[in-house]
Amino acid sequence: MRVFAPAKVNLALHVTGRRADGYHLLDSLVVFAGVGDWLEVTPAPEMALHVTGPCAAGVPVNAGNLVWRAADLAGVSARIGLEKHLPSAGGIGGGSADAAAVLRALGAGAAGAEALGADVPVCLRGRPARMRGIGEVLDPVPDLPAMWLLLVNAGVAVPTGPVFAGLAGFGAALPALPALGWDGFGGFVDWLAQTRNDLERPALAVAPVIAEVLARLDAAPGCALARMSGSGGTCFGLFAREADARAAAAAMPEGWWAEAAEVLP
Repeated sequence: MRVFAPAKVNLALHVTGRRADGYHLLDSLVVFAGVGDWLEVTPAPEMALHVTGPCAAGVPVNAGNLVWRAADLAGVSARIGLEKHLPSAGGIGGGSADAAAVLRALGAGAAGAEALGADVPVCLRGRPARMRGIGEVLDPVPDLPAMWLLLVNAGVAVPTGPVFAGLAGFGAALPALPALGWDGFGGFVDWLAQTRNDLERPALAVAPVIAEVLARLDAAPGCALARMSGSGGTCFGLFAREADARAAAAAMPEGWWAEAAEVLP
């Protein structure tokens, strides 16, 4: 079976506190983009993983890869071909989306999916959602307007651990997302402007180039809002028009990963 693993984008990500066990509590608006990885999954006597694609470099082909662990969770040995188009450690859920795609392909349910990673349950759902807790609480959101994203990564991997470590001092409850509600693209942008990504500041300390990515997106004609996704270092620009998003992608520096994609319903 050939399955698509779309990029997961945190349009807003508030860190609302920290549990006694050290896990941070989140409140995030998550959407999925029409760009991602592709997987071919075939049940087989023994596990095997082969990785190709423009972002294949450095991707493990053993039990260290989430897709391998997803097949183990499903209890099915499989031959998996992973066509990697999303940058690793990019804050857009590449590995989590891949794992969720394998679970879908093998007919596995959501039970235990959170053990693979905090983003796997929302990627398994595959629709816009409000994600809370440590990723396990998922709620539907009002219908989103038609819009385009430009996803940009300067090619610097940003490991999640050091970014969350930069949140030292979080513990008390912090403001959650404002009440969800909007009217059209303009209304949605107004709502989103009231939110933030609390991981952006510590991510900038890990990878200062993120500031340049954000500045270039901010300056792009037609970009209504620019922000970092997840724990970085991929950033997004929000556009009403496909033509503006594609023009902005073409204007990004050579060597950067830049993909324009529609937000999936």
